[in-house]
This record gives sequence, C-alpha cells and structure tokens, in this order.
Amino acid sequence: MKASLQTGSRVLCLAVAVLAMGLSLPVEAEIRLGEPLPPVLLEEDSGGQLDGSPWNSNSLTGKLHILMYVDPDEVAVNAHVEDALAQQNFDQEKIRSIAVINMAATWKPNFAIDVILKGKQEKFPNTLYVRDLQGELVKKWGLIDDSYHVLLVGIKGEVLFSAGDALSEAQVTELISVITETLAGD
Repeated sequence: MKASLQTGSRVLCLAVAVLAMGLSLPVEAEIRLGEPLPPVLLEEDSGGQLDGSPWNSNSLTGKLHILMYVDPDEVAVNAHVEDALAQQNFDQEKIRSIAVINMAATWKPNFAIDVILKGKQEKFPNTLYVRDLQGELVKKWGLIDDSYHVLLVGIKGEVLFSAGDALSEAQVTELISVITETLAGD
C-alpha cells in the first residue's frame, strides 16, 4: 500500500510539473506598443473582406486605424467604447475603423453572421468589416480569443493602444486621448 501511495504521489507531482510548464508557455505572438504588427493576410479559407476579397494587415498604414477584434457572441462587451468613439466625431479622412470578426470563436453558422455583417456594412459604410475564419489574429498577434479586443494602429502600422475584454472607463479615456493627441500631431 505504501509503495502505491508513493507511486501515486510521484505521478501527481509529475502531472503538476507538466501542467505548470504548459501554463508558462508564452503566447505564439505578442504585439507591443510602439512596434508594427506582424503581417497577416486573410484570404480564402482564412477569411477576408465581406465581398470575398483578401484583407492584408499591411493596409493598416497611412491613417489611424481603430481595429475591433470581436467574437460574435461578445458584441455587446464594448458597446460603450463604440458609443464613446462615435461621440468624438473624428475626421473620417484621418481615421478608419475596422471590425474583424473572429468567426472561429462562435458556434453560430458563418452564413448567419455574414447576413448580419452585410447589414452592418450598409448601416456603417465607413467601417470595413473583415472575417477571420480561423482565428489568425489570435494566433499571429496574440489577441484575446472568445472576447473583444480593441487596437489603435498608427499611420506607420505601429500599435498605439491595445486592450481586451470589457474596457474600463479609464481605458476608454486613454484610447480617446491617444487618438486626439495623434491626430493633433499630424
């Protein structure tokens, strides 16, 4: 009995050690403030724009870009951020908004989400809607999966702001402040 307890303890210790090592593994990719985003191309099986054309993250230059990475099941998480940004009435010539939908994060069928997105594209023509069918931005940028991630990308493609899940009022204020300061510097 004593030998089986020792063996059981060793197995448990080994399992805990393996689990601890697994938990400490870094995310595949991580974005850093002030640095450019790694390039991502969404096309064909990986996604793209609603009209079926590819979307390349290299297009995030020349203007400020607010990129919302959204799990379709979590669209309401940052409605307050969207409202706060809309109230600012930023110059559409200097700032663009992009909604990238993490289609891999939901149980909802793609065709149903596509119908909703086409309606949103008509209602909000200044926002570019992009589909990420395989969760590429989670894998390549380390964005939060199964949630709502907000990025602000500068005119050179550098990350100026990044926050995931429900943004606090302080984070919303910071986002608006960074946008305002960046636009004033142009």
